[in-house]
Amino acid sequence: MIERNGLKLYTQEEVLDQLIGPPDSTERKAYEYDLQMEVIGHIIQTARKNLGLTQEELGKKIGVQRAQISKLEKSAGNVTIDTLVRVFNALDTKVSIKVEMPEDYRHSA
Repeated sequence: MIERNGLKLYTQEEVLDQLIGPPDSTERKAYEYDLQMEVIGHIIQTARKNLGLTQEELGKKIGVQRAQISKLEKSAGNVTIDTLVRVFNALDTKVSIKVEMPEDYRHSA
């Protein structure tokens, strides 16, 4: 927290810590997960609209119903990686997955 002109200013991290919990808390991890799923859904919706596709047209391209595309655009939670890759391929979008393991996991095998 910084105080300037009698106002208390907080960083985004400080606000998240106060309102949701510290980064290692269950609540914060759930919040971060939900946010990431919403962002992926928004990316899918934006890419689809930029290509001028309806939800139904995108669904037909990958073999799913329009309702599944609608759910996916609201939040990508509960979707398989296979479905995500098919969606992004249908949208001519590059997909890359980054996995970061804790240091102690790397040496235990």
